[in-house]
Amino acid sequence: MTESFVPHAFPPMEAAAKVRLLVLDVDGVLTDGGLYYDLQAQTMKRFDVQDGLGIRIAQKAGIIVAVITGLDSKAVACRMRDLEITDYYAGYVDKRASLETIRSKYNLEWEEIAYLGDDWVDLAVMSKVGLPLAVANAQPEVKAIAHYVTLAHGGQGAVREVVRQLLMAQGKYDAVLQAWSCPC
Repeated sequence: MTESFVPHAFPPMEAAAKVRLLVLDVDGVLTDGGLYYDLQAQTMKRFDVQDGLGIRIAQKAGIIVAVITGLDSKAVACRMRDLEITDYYAGYVDKRASLETIRSKYNLEWEEIAYLGDDWVDLAVMSKVGLPLAVANAQPEVKAIAHYVTLAHGGQGAVREVVRQLLMAQGKYDAVLQAWSCPC
């Protein structure tokens, strides 16, 4: 492995090697969880550019990325278009039906799905997937069922951290890094 920095062990390497679908929450995972309002009462959100590139890297490496969120936001819809995430489900506090739709669409087994969450609305779907994951600032109940808790907080590189670990577990990391760093 060419990377010299590995933040800490990603314990479920066998489970991570099976992942074909990474499902993400938005608020508290892709964002810092804050809600910002402008003078027209429009919601604004801050997304981490390294998480965005991590999503694009995962997609190019053959990992499907989907998003299920409890809130329906124009800002999030715009970011999903930018990241070419077609499996985007907004306004679903109960995320089970959306996850089942995605799972059926790609004909996946539960063990082939990872889910990164942070709050109670994520508990039901996290309990179904093969690799439940939590961000560093997740609620204690979410961390308790996670097989891995990131070092990074939501909206601050947690998604990128998970993508890196998935690529390592799947033996794709070196090839993907080489493709991005090769000047040819």
